Amino acid sequence: MDKLKRLETGIAGLDALLKGGLVAGASYIVQGRPGSGKTILANQLGFNHARQGGRVLVVTLLSESHERLFQYLSTLSFFEPARIGNEIQFVSAFDTLENEGLDEVVKLLRREISRQKATVLIVDGLLNARSKADSQIDTKKFISELQGHAAFAGCTVLFLTSARLDDGSPEHTMVDGVIEMGEELFGTRSVRRIQMRKTRGSGALSGLHECEINDDGLVIHPRLEALFPHFISHDHYDPKRVSSGVPALDELIGGGLPQASATLLMGPSGVGKTTLGIHFLGAATPEAPALHFGFYEGPERLTAKAKALGVDFEALQQSGALFVEWQPITQGMMDGLGARLLALVERHGIRRVLIDSLGGLTRTNGNPARLGDYFSALVSELRARGVTVVGTYELRGLFGPEVSSPLPDLSSIVDNVVVMRFVEHVSELKRCLTILKIRDSDYDASLRELVIGGQGVELKKAFTQAEAVLTGSASTTESR
Repeated sequence: MDKLKRLETGIAGLDALLKGGLVAGASYIVQGRPGSGKTILANQLGFNHARQGGRVLVVTLLSESHERLFQYLSTLSFFEPARIGNEIQFVSAFDTLENEGLDEVVKLLRREISRQKATVLIVDGLLNARSKADSQIDTKKFISELQGHAAFAGCTVLFLTSARLDDGSPEHTMVDGVIEMGEELFGTRSVRRIQMRKTRGSGALSGLHECEINDDGLVIHPRLEALFPHFISHDHYDPKRVSSGVPALDELIGGGLPQASATLLMGPSGVGKTTLGIHFLGAATPEAPALHFGFYEGPERLTAKAKALGVDFEALQQSGALFVEWQPITQGMMDGLGARLLALVERHGIRRVLIDSLGGLTRTNGNPARLGDYFSALVSELRARGVTVVGTYELRGLFGPEVSSPLPDLSSIVDNVVVMRFVEHVSELKRCLTILKIRDSDYDASLRELVIGGQGVELKKAFTQAEAVLTGSASTTESR
């Protein structure tokens, strides 16, 4: 159990990475190239801390004027000019550093910490201080003296630097924590990253985590598999069933989908995956509401499509039985989307979720190697909250015998798999559906023709005298 006193940064993702916040009275280095977000992180933390009743001293060792800094910060929602000069003091020590050296900077900061009664000290420009030091010992002495004065005053310290310091650098060895910020290119897409390089005597979520800068400042999205590392096992099977919204499908799978299970609908574009998903949502009630989490069809188009299938989305939404969340595939980050999905489930007491589609969700990912862990964490967390999940996945080929899995270890992640294909049979193009897997349950694996009409979905017995149906080109067999 962590008994260290924590100082919340007010940046939700950062507090999650630090497992509650910075250790009060400790010192940290925030490092990264220019433009990586260090100054925004520090000032956002400072204004949040002042809002919580703390006092902040921001000291710059750079030549940039405070007015220019305020101009940039004024575009962000956390910036409150009225706090400057009151709870937050900005002091320039650039001239002191240039003309009088490190010892005088230490004396200046000691006076200001005491005078301002600061509980957070932000020192921007550690690289400049390093360049003024005659040796590594001088650098260590500078940091040590500042740490001593700050700790005596009960003050938490952030040193900002644009240098990428090595783990064995004098700065790293002196501080309690190192936060590194950076940026990577995936094709033409730029992704900001943050990493807890060092957290002395304190736990933290390891590895790289995505972040972004928007109108609210820095937003950090911890990796979902790091936030929820304990995947739920299948030992505690719940025999309860929930309707898929299609009675004929419920018959095939033993009375409905197992409660708190995950089902994958696989098939090419236009085969009816979203149609089955709409019926699944249509079976929701205000007591057990549903969430549509979609990427390709906006709310208006989705509502019109549901209406054509005999499902009244407007009435469901008005009664509180349905919530619709849509996001374009060109925006967002995968971990941020997963966190938003879980937050909506928590806020509305959601009991069934349609993710339409998993392909749209993965398009926001910059690292294909972690998709398996990501979906395992997301699905397991939804199941742990009693949510029945249906996800769609688009197969590339309209016809053909090959059914490609979205992930190599798919069977360990989802409980149920339904495959849908287009079939050419007796000079007609038809849709077919088959059950590949229902975990811990008997099911009917025979091929069914999927018929979509104004009354919704029908599943008809078909292809009893045909073979090679799933190749897309069925051939008729002689009856025996």
